[in-house]
Amino acid sequence: MAQALDIASWDLECEFNNTDHRTDLNGVDRLIVRRGQPFTIKLQLRSGEYQAGLSSLTCTAETGPSPSDQYGTRAVFDVAAGSDNPSGWNATVNSPPGNVVVLSICPAADAPIGCYTLTLEGACRFEFILLFNPWCPRDSVYMDNEEYLKEYILSQDGIIYRGTLQHILPYPWNFGQFEFGILDVCLKMLDTNPKYLRNPGKDCSGRRNPIYVSRVLSAMVNCNEDAGVVLGRWPALDSVSSDDPYEGGVSPMSWKGSVDILLNWDSSSCSPVRFGQCWVFAAVACTVSRALGIPSRVVTNYMSAHDTNSNLLVEYYYDENGRNQGRDMIWTFHCWVENWMTRPDLKPEFDGWQVVDPTPQERSEGVFCCGPVSVKAIKEGELTSKYDTPFVFAEVNADKVDYRRMEDGSNQKMTSITGVGQKISTKSVGGDRREDITHLYKYPEGSDEERETFRKANHLNKLLHRQESQGLNLAIKVATEMRKGCDFDVVAVASNSTASEKKCRLLFSSMAVSYTGVVKGNCGFKDLLNVVLAPGAERQVPLRLNYSKYCEALTEDNLIRLAALLIDYSTKETIFTLRDIVLDNPEIKVRIIGEPKKNRKLAAEITVQNPLPEPLSNCCFSIEGANLTGGQTLTERLESTVEPGEDAKVKIYFKPNQSGMRKLVVDFNSSKLCHVKGYKNVIIGK
Repeated sequence: MAQALDIASWDLECEFNNTDHRTDLNGVDRLIVRRGQPFTIKLQLRSGEYQAGLSSLTCTAETGPSPSDQYGTRAVFDVAAGSDNPSGWNATVNSPPGNVVVLSICPAADAPIGCYTLTLEGACRFEFILLFNPWCPRDSVYMDNEEYLKEYILSQDGIIYRGTLQHILPYPWNFGQFEFGILDVCLKMLDTNPKYLRNPGKDCSGRRNPIYVSRVLSAMVNCNEDAGVVLGRWPALDSVSSDDPYEGGVSPMSWKGSVDILLNWDSSSCSPVRFGQCWVFAAVACTVSRALGIPSRVVTNYMSAHDTNSNLLVEYYYDENGRNQGRDMIWTFHCWVENWMTRPDLKPEFDGWQVVDPTPQERSEGVFCCGPVSVKAIKEGELTSKYDTPFVFAEVNADKVDYRRMEDGSNQKMTSITGVGQKISTKSVGGDRREDITHLYKYPEGSDEERETFRKANHLNKLLHRQESQGLNLAIKVATEMRKGCDFDVVAVASNSTASEKKCRLLFSSMAVSYTGVVKGNCGFKDLLNVVLAPGAERQVPLRLNYSKYCEALTEDNLIRLAALLIDYSTKETIFTLRDIVLDNPEIKVRIIGEPKKNRKLAAEITVQNPLPEPLSNCCFSIEGANLTGGQTLTERLESTVEPGEDAKVKIYFKPNQSGMRKLVVDFNSSKLCHVKGYKNVIIGK
């Protein structure tokens, strides 16, 4: 009969195990491991020695408040039988007979993630954290590319893309998934979600599945009818009338990373952090996914449709000033995340990247969440696949139909060429270059594959909704560089490719607009009643945009929407075109002073020039960066004003605590020039 071991003490070997499991950036003061991969503990016996076949050691691993065999949140396994159970929990001894036993324990590759208690023979009891393991081929988040894993799991910083289709702007972000306390906050999010509160056992069991976990995170990152992390606010959409639209919180543009957001939520007893918009929701979801072991990346979709009635059509009804009076919307850009996983609930070809959108737009199964949606299913038009595929399909594929709302209330269809779902972008692997991944979501416009996709989606081909122009053409041209603070011209270009003279009316307007497409204020307008275009002729109509006019109307997004309308008096044909432009903020220059070494004090010298024709007051610089600023935001203010054309300059000191390539994220704010972003890549030596 086998004899139970008499254990006197144990060593979890956290530094070795955490390093081996690539969790050491979380710290090495506690055991954090990944499923499907062995970890070792060293047992010191009080008496006797371990002998194969003669000694017994029973292990019990438990997670959740009420561990049970029924939910798979309790596993009992014996060391002697460990090698016979490669698919479940198992344990083996990796040491010769003696009073020191080196025990190797391998969690099941499909075990629920979370906080665990492991009991050995009733005498030895310790806690550890179990995460998804994308390095394990048996794990459903397995990714067979080491460079991708460095980017989508281990990288703590990145770039999110904003701006416009024609002028894409990089926006640096500190994900900080390994910063102190962040993993605990991520696990707390799981324990705060309504499904856990209703049935903890079932919810903990569901944590074996990245599909379930991603769906929970999609709901918990936003705060709507639960204890979610971030409260969204879009002043233009929410009709906020206060002088301070973000009263009681901060502008979404203020955030430089996820760390402050998650720690604020945790320290405020799960009160929502105010405020966020789509890129903030996506970035926080990316942080939490990476922290839990799910490969994740932030994706930006330009000209992103919000189809309110699920007909895969976005219908715009414009007045003469270019204001949309319909409910459907096209956002200048919209951000979500893609998480990597297998989809055993779908066809095998739908494994891989899955869209998870935590921005609260529409309800899914009664909750404000979206996804995971297979990117491949979107491309193939498989709208019956789970979860929320029709909504995401419309975001990148909906047809846009434009109408001119007449004074008598009738609607006239206009010729318009505004494609939905363009330049879908994410940060490249291992660099700061933008990667265009539109081809993963859709086939080339007008191709046979695209038409087949739309037939699958039970929707008419896009080309059927477009009227061919009878020879009149309209375009908007802008300068290659338009800086905030400057006056500049934009130009409407009308041309006639017919053999007859055309008499037309041309309306050309400019309006400050939010990235969600809500018009705020007029920046300039022209109405030419008698535009004569000879056969083959072209007419250019400039519109001057003056800083004195647009400065008060401009939103935080620095966006101006240009709308041109050309009406042929003889045929009543109406041609319409839109173009969004973004005004560039000045460049932030960052110089690192000192030798970049771990635990050595450095200074960031930060400079920004005032581009406005008026002085700046209340100037404030701030920096943060994973493993650079100790999980803190460091701030420096200027007492004096900065006159037009002058430089604002400060030095901010910081001390890196890890070696390697790091990204220092910088922000500048003032009375008239806000949310100017920049970054500096710094290689920290050992």
